[in-house]
Amino acid sequence: SEIYAAEEFQSHFARASGIRLPIVRKAESVTSGQRHIFIGSSPAMRAGKVGFSTDEFEEEDFRIVVRDDNIAIAGSPQAAARGTLYGVYTFLEDYVGVRFLTVDHTYVPAIGTWRVVGPLDRFYHPPLRFRWSYYGETNRNPAFATRIRVNTVATDPKLGGKTGLNLINHSFFHYVSSQKYGKEHPEYFALVDGERKLEMGGGGPELCLTNPDVLRIVTTTILDALKKHPDMENVSVSQNDNNKYCRCPQCAAIDEREGTPMGSLLTFVNAVADEVAKEYPDVMIGTLSYWYSRKPPKTIKPRPNIQIQLCSIECCVLHPINDPNCEKNVQFCRDLANWGSMCKNISIWNYNTNFSNYLLPCPNLRVIEPNIRYFVANNAMGIFMQAAGNALGAELSDLRNYVMANLLWDPTKSGFKLIDEFLDLHYGRSSEPIRRFINLTHEHALASGLHPNCFGRAKDYAIDESIAQAGLEAFAEAMELAENDTVRSRVEKASICAYRAAIEPIWYMKDKSKVNPALAERMQPLVKRFLELCSKYGVTNASERSRIKAESERLKRIVGL
Repeated sequence: SEIYAAEEFQSHFARASGIRLPIVRKAESVTSGQRHIFIGSSPAMRAGKVGFSTDEFEEEDFRIVVRDDNIAIAGSPQAAARGTLYGVYTFLEDYVGVRFLTVDHTYVPAIGTWRVVGPLDRFYHPPLRFRWSYYGETNRNPAFATRIRVNTVATDPKLGGKTGLNLINHSFFHYVSSQKYGKEHPEYFALVDGERKLEMGGGGPELCLTNPDVLRIVTTTILDALKKHPDMENVSVSQNDNNKYCRCPQCAAIDEREGTPMGSLLTFVNAVADEVAKEYPDVMIGTLSYWYSRKPPKTIKPRPNIQIQLCSIECCVLHPINDPNCEKNVQFCRDLANWGSMCKNISIWNYNTNFSNYLLPCPNLRVIEPNIRYFVANNAMGIFMQAAGNALGAELSDLRNYVMANLLWDPTKSGFKLIDEFLDLHYGRSSEPIRRFINLTHEHALASGLHPNCFGRAKDYAIDESIAQAGLEAFAEAMELAENDTVRSRVEKASICAYRAAIEPIWYMKDKSKVNPALAERMQPLVKRFLELCSKYGVTNASERSRIKAESERLKRIVGL
């Protein structure tokens, strides 16, 4: 990873300056000159004018020292440590002006024949150990994910590998499946409405959490997994994705006493954690605080090796998570504070798109900064910013990815400045009408008094025909202003959200005979252009669960294309 870091420095510096610096790996070469850039920890660096030790650094820490005509950028000397590589990217951004905007657009300014940097001595310890801006563009491009310091995607050691922390996710079905155990042991599964539920969506039926055999199976499976993967820092022991938790007398008694279904769940997870701690004291057992289990129990406390991943699925996406006037968000903040008072290992699962409609405008860009800052201020160790991770080409995905990743890496940055920076660098002269449309959607939504969560139709986010028309006009103006074909393509891709808003009147229709002919005629050119753009720019999904190919066939049938 240090060799790759040197190559990244060499490549981007050459683009900025026109000078391709040689990469030297032999220490004796250092004595032949006075000016050196040291990438990574080495005897030559430590003995030089800017030398320092990295022995105490954690895996993503780095230090940049510039003085006496020398530069040193180094992180932990561990084989898969990412600190040196992250230090190089930080140097390129902050002192050369490089911006990693999208997978295929890195902005590198021409810096001329000189630029004064330093003297400086800078150390950075990322506040979050787990950072995931969850977009398909990131998930499918590990090198780009590394450049924007998302540490959950790249497995290649050259790219520094990924964090040892895994996403805490629905996992009971991995350990005890109804297909394997249901026929002979229905008592392993949740009792709901007087019967053991063996068929259930969301991964499968929930478990009976007071059954000792269930505890034994789950614990044994986890211990076996840890023997095979000793590098794992945490393991998920968490509910499936449905609300059919066990109501048997034993589970119900705990839940009633604790005032929440998290009572029986945390009792079970604590028991697993106790057994794991005997052999793997440094491994965390993680569980979701999600949906019916978000509220902490009255008396049961998490063990020291428990990780609570708190989920904000019910929250309003238009207002900051700590907005005291948004009741949906107020309750979440209470739960976060209560969990924080009893558990030192808190992580966050935050929802950042409209999962029902990936391509509609979603006026929540302005809450990304205050939300991340609030989570960090409340001692979150990691944040999963869930968005259109299973798709490409979602609404303004490139812009959103840039803002999210930058704030996860450095929560002190300004969200507004990041938005403006991306718009100006990516769209050039076309940025102003796009910025105007983004501001319009946000201000219109805030003025509506709505408090939607992350699932909805256009009306739930105050997207009406006036907004759609304003979007079409703004992007038409942006196309006129574009200075070249590259920018025009970027504008076209961004305009998909305006076309999607414009065809909302027929989006949900399935029966052509029930569509007003005049409406179909009016929608036909809009649908045609929408589908052309989706095809041209590789849009894959209309929503979390629907592919654009299936939706396009229905839309063409509805409007007679």
